[in-house]
Amino acid sequence: MPIFERHSQSGELLISFEALDLVMAGWTGRDEAALRHHIEELQALGVHPPSKTPLFYRIDPGLLTGAVEEIKVVGKATSGEAEAVVLSMADGLWVGLGSDHTDRAFEAHSVQLSKQLCRKPMAGTLWSYDEVIDHWDELILRAHIVENGERVLYQEGALASVRRPEELMASYRAELDGNDAPLPVGTALFSGTLPAIGGIRPSSRFEMELEDPILARSMSHAFSIATLPEIS
Repeated sequence: MPIFERHSQSGELLISFEALDLVMAGWTGRDEAALRHHIEELQALGVHPPSKTPLFYRIDPGLLTGAVEEIKVVGKATSGEAEAVVLSMADGLWVGLGSDHTDRAFEAHSVQLSKQLCRKPMAGTLWSYDEVIDHWDELILRAHIVENGERVLYQEGALASVRRPEELMASYRAELDGNDAPLPVGTALFSGTLPAIGGIRPSSRFEMELEDPILARSMSHAFSIATLPEIS
C-alpha cells in the first residue's frame, strides 16, 4: 500500500492510501490542436483514435505504486507519462504526481490493456487539493528521460493545457453512475498527460516533476525501468 507525506497548512502527515479504483483519464487535452497532436502521435504507433474525449480507463488498483526506485516490465516498448493525480481520501481530495507507464507494443491492440501491463509509480508527496485548485492552471508538469546516456527534457507544460480536475471528476462520475456526487473515497484519478517532446519513446529511466510556482514548491520522483527477459 503506497505511503505518502501530505503537505497542507495544517502541517505534514505520513499516511497510507488504499486504492479501491484506479482511473486513467485519457485524451484530456484542453487545446484541440494539442489534443490532435497527441492523437496523431499515438496513431503513428498504430493506436486507434478515441471514440470520444475524454475517456476513462479503469485498471487494477493494485498497480498503483508508491515512490519505488525501479519497475520491471516485459519488452522494450514501454514508456512513462507524467500526470497530476487526484486522490480521494476520507478527509478530502489530495494532489499527487504519477506516471501512467504504458506498454506501447500493446497499445495498438488495446489502450486499456496496454495500461494494465505496467505499474503506476507515484511521487511520495501530496498537496491539499483545496490549496492548489485556485491556481491549478499555473502548475507545471515536467518529465525527463535518459537517452544515449544523456538527460533529455521529455515533457513540459502548464496544466492549463489539460482539462481541469473538476471537469474530469464530474465527467467520470456521470459515466460511472449518472450523478454528480464527489469522487468516491479510495479513487485515484490520473488526469492526463502532455505531448512528448520529440515523440513517444522508451528509456531506461523516467524523471517527473510537478511544480507549483505560486507557492514556490515542487514534488518529484524518478525511477528506472528494468526489462525482464522474454521467454517463448
